[in-house]
Amino acid sequence: MRILGLDYGSRTVGVAVSDPLGFTAQGVEIIRRERETKLRQTLARIEELVRQYEVEKIVLGLPQHMNGDIGIRAQKSLEFAEMLKKRTGLEVIMWDERLTTVEAYQTMDELNIRDRKARKELVDELAAVFILQGYLDQVYEETHRK
Repeated sequence: MRILGLDYGSRTVGVAVSDPLGFTAQGVEIIRRERETKLRQTLARIEELVRQYEVEKIVLGLPQHMNGDIGIRAQKSLEFAEMLKKRTGLEVIMWDERLTTVEAYQTMDELNIRDRKARKELVDELAAVFILQGYLDQVYEETHRK
C-alpha cells in the first residue's frame, strides 16, 4: 500500500510517496502553477501520480499556527483536501505540518546545499517527505505498541 504525501502551497505542491510497505517516504517532484487558483492541472497531475504509484491514501500537510489555530493557509489546505477527495476518491488525512519547512531548510544546511535556487527547488519536496514520514512513523508506532 503506497501513500502520497503533499505539501500544498500557494503556487507549488511538494510531492512524496511511501515505499510499498509504508516505512519510508521519498520525494517525487514539485508541481508548479502560475496562480494559486489554477488548480485543474495540479489536480490532474496528482491523479496521474495516484495511478502511477497505486496510491491508496493521501496525507496532506495542514499549516496550523504554532498555537494550533487554523489560519487562511490551513483553510485553503482543507479546501484542497475536499477537491482531492472528489477527484481521487481516496481518503485524505490532514497532518500537522508545523516546522516541516524549517526542518527541510535544516536538512539542506546539513547537506551543504547553499545555492538559493537549489534550496528553493527542494524545500517543498523535502517538506512533503517530512509530512509523509511523520505520518508513517506514527502509524508504525501505533501498530507496534505492546
